[in-house]
Amino acid sequence: MAEINRCGAALLPLAVALIGCSLLVAGAVTGGGSARRLLVDNWLARTPQMGWNSWNHFGCDINETVIRSTVDALVSSGLANAGYTYVNLGRGYMDVATWGGSYGNSWRTTGDINDTWASILNNIDQNDAYAKYAKPGGWNDPDMLEVGNGGLTHDEYIVHFSLWAIAKAPLIIGCDVTGISKETLGILFNPEVIAINQDRFGIQGRRVRKYDDEIEVWAGRLSGHRKAVLLLNRGATSRRSITATWADVALRRDMAAEARDVWKHETLPGRFAGRLTAEVGPHSCKLFILTTVGR
Repeated sequence: MAEINRCGAALLPLAVALIGCSLLVAGAVTGGGSARRLLVDNWLARTPQMGWNSWNHFGCDINETVIRSTVDALVSSGLANAGYTYVNLGRGYMDVATWGGSYGNSWRTTGDINDTWASILNNIDQNDAYAKYAKPGGWNDPDMLEVGNGGLTHDEYIVHFSLWAIAKAPLIIGCDVTGISKETLGILFNPEVIAINQDRFGIQGRRVRKYDDEIEVWAGRLSGHRKAVLLLNRGATSRRSITATWADVALRRDMAAEARDVWKHETLPGRFAGRLTAEVGPHSCKLFILTTVGR
């Protein structure tokens, strides 16, 4: 049985969207644990899904021309080669995290997102509560990306994309890709951030420290003895110094680590022991990969 959405359409794989319009659907099965095993073993969504959804920009005002031009733009821009290979028409109704894993490969954990700073933070906060339910084959979905829709600053969109990446959320573009800006492509294309999201361990990163109402630390385990660490400044006015201790990110106190800034594409000089501290501007974040290098 296909998952039917508000606009009467189901999920389309990009690879066949223009060749027969084959539908990718999630079969509804029963049986609790056995259903979960069946769907995990179908080898769908071993990493979070990446693609595009029409709803945030077009709503139900979609037609063949919109979809064909979108597919062409995904291919010509290189987004398809970067991993954005699904086209989702309209708006899906999805399962909740506590039981969605028994029946599907991803499920909504929040209400609808909109292109505001408050909405993005509210959705990722709600999604964080369900981290234990995410794993390869089943993902928490705090709704699609607003990157490129124009309501936020460049730094705010970097925060948005970084939080979705570390939380192993599906990366579903929600803007009009036929007229996408170089600035937006620079965010969506970042291979190092995408690699955090698509890491084979599939462990959802979580908020691990909240210092006050403005600054906090998110972290998650990656393959290859690495950690993803995000330093977030929610505040609107001041730069803040944010520290992630090794206790926060589940590293032994006697371990040393190298830190790579995945937005600057550079490895910081030296090795870090016990903590990593950085200055973070208002409504901004820093996203690092820590790689342990011994004591």
